[in-house]
Amino acid sequence: MNGTGENSTPATFDHNEIQQNPQILNPRIPNPNPNNFPHSNSHHYHHISQPQQQQQSNRRPRGFAVTAGNSSGSSDGKGRREREKEKERTKLRERHRRAITSRMLSGLRQYGNFPLPARADMNDVLAALAREAGWMVEPDGTTYRSSPPPSQLGGLPVRSSESALSASSLKNCSMKASLDCQPAVLGIDENLSPASLDSVVVTEMETKSEKYSTSNIDSPESLEAHQLIQHVQSDFHEDNYSGTPHVPVYIKLQSGIINSYCQLVDPHGIRQELKHLKSLNVDGVVVDCWWGIVEGWTPQKYMWLGYRELFMIIREFQLKVQVVLAFHEYGGSDSGNVFISLPHWVLEIGKDNQDIFFTDREGRRNTECLSWGIDKERVLRGRTGIEVYFDFMRSFRSEFDDIFGDGLITAVEIGLGASGELKFPSFPERLGWRYPGVGEFQCYDRYLQQNLRKAAKLRGHSFWAQGPDNAGNYNSRPPETGYFCEKGDYESYFGRFFLNWYAQMLIDHADNVLSLASLTFEETQIVVKIPAVYWWYKTPSHAAELTAGYYNPTNRDGYSPVFEVLRKHSVTMKFVCPRSHIYFRENDESSADPESLSWQVLNTAWDCGLTVAGQNADPCFDRGEHIKMVETSKPNNDPDRRHFSFFVFQLPSPFVQRTYCFSELDHFIKNMHGASFVEL
Repeated sequence: MNGTGENSTPATFDHNEIQQNPQILNPRIPNPNPNNFPHSNSHHYHHISQPQQQQQSNRRPRGFAVTAGNSSGSSDGKGRREREKEKERTKLRERHRRAITSRMLSGLRQYGNFPLPARADMNDVLAALAREAGWMVEPDGTTYRSSPPPSQLGGLPVRSSESALSASSLKNCSMKASLDCQPAVLGIDENLSPASLDSVVVTEMETKSEKYSTSNIDSPESLEAHQLIQHVQSDFHEDNYSGTPHVPVYIKLQSGIINSYCQLVDPHGIRQELKHLKSLNVDGVVVDCWWGIVEGWTPQKYMWLGYRELFMIIREFQLKVQVVLAFHEYGGSDSGNVFISLPHWVLEIGKDNQDIFFTDREGRRNTECLSWGIDKERVLRGRTGIEVYFDFMRSFRSEFDDIFGDGLITAVEIGLGASGELKFPSFPERLGWRYPGVGEFQCYDRYLQQNLRKAAKLRGHSFWAQGPDNAGNYNSRPPETGYFCEKGDYESYFGRFFLNWYAQMLIDHADNVLSLASLTFEETQIVVKIPAVYWWYKTPSHAAELTAGYYNPTNRDGYSPVFEVLRKHSVTMKFVCPRSHIYFRENDESSADPESLSWQVLNTAWDCGLTVAGQNADPCFDRGEHIKMVETSKPNNDPDRRHFSFFVFQLPSPFVQRTYCFSELDHFIKNMHGASFVEL
């Protein structure tokens, strides 16, 4: 061994060799002199066993050991006192470091909604802040800007995306010049081990904090971590979004404001909330009109009284209205104990003919919405599914003809599937699905099976008239299945046939309903909501998108055929914008990629010539997440200056949370409107 520790075989040295040549222990010591070692240390070597000598010879002295080893003539008592003092100083520094870290983590979790693990270290904090600034951080530490890599973009044109906290934006922060313009220079002894670096970093932090300890408590230097982050973000957004295109903001009203008898539950509470919203300069509100309420008891007997009363109150505040014609069931973990079923007369039909509902491979029925297999089957008291939807739309248009004439209603959204989104109900929580399961194909009712048999016979392979038998269950992962795994059966001839047919059922349903909606609302903007199925997006099969009805593996664009139908009917595409990747833990095994999915969907829609709008996937309080919505709504780096035509914002259900959210909502709306303002 050469003394540097580079060879794999350790060498041993006796006491005389160490005394005569101390450079064996530390090759960096020039002009070795045995007198450099105190007598007490020299005497100590007699008691070291052979294995201990090998371990000792391979380690460099560090920290206090270097100081003690290089000091000559120090007594045993003085050395012990110095060591004890150094231990106490190290304990104090460690306590101080842990206290600072604890306060930082607490602030980031409480005020910034950072999903930091319980035993987070500085790597977790750096990764979270990097993602907040618009960077991508892989589990192995690889860090890069959030533009989707070309391998995930298919044939779509690549556009660069700028970080939310770029270098130019950070210059706007009003910190001391020596803090924000000069990087900290950290002198580190090369002899120190990685375990010693924490103490050095803490010492540098303490020195810098002491230097500015006389600052005013209200200055940026004294802000806590979450306040500093918000300060930097607010400066950036004021500079960046003032004068940008105006994107109208609509607030979605709660679903429980109309009861099952179509009566307005709390007119006074509605007025109070509308008053708050008006003070925030929102452009309008979104109202769900539920098929299960309006036509809830008797076929073709429509009750609109509660909705008319609600529209009259909204008119008092001079707000615009977007109406959602909801043909699905409502209720779940985030519904605030509100449950709205399909019409009772439809459920009565379903007791005798359960095939009117979507069905999985095990024969379990999903009553969230009607199967698309009955779109042209007269199984609903002599009417087809399409006719039932058409009659409901015509009744609404006729009932509120005066309100349409006044221009109060600016858009009508047509519910086309589960949750009002154009998708198969492949992820039903009541049947046991939990994120990030791949879901199950919903094509096993009698009517869709008849359609599949016709398609297989037309193709000349009647034995293909069945769904895949190796696609797993609701909570399977792609590698666990023979169908969705890499090079799985989804790529086989039968797999491609089945997925094409399955996706075509979704397209045909949209085409059939929208053709009648266009006749009903000739001069009104029609909106269709597209889901964000982002989990397993990084896998080749995109399994969750396949079960939802979007044939969008890595080698195929599954959204263009859908958007061509929307363009055919001059429909606005409203995309449910998912939360950013920062909210997915590093150990998340779902291969989720919400940013890349959003990039593909939005750019495909714009390239197809569609008008595009947006909606947040779930309520949030985080200002950083609000700003990401603004960036998605009107990208700064888009050369064509494309932006959303409007944005629908969902508030939390409990009133206390909604009130708390109003202050952040004010900031969000001003940025969406492109207004300049002074931060409160």
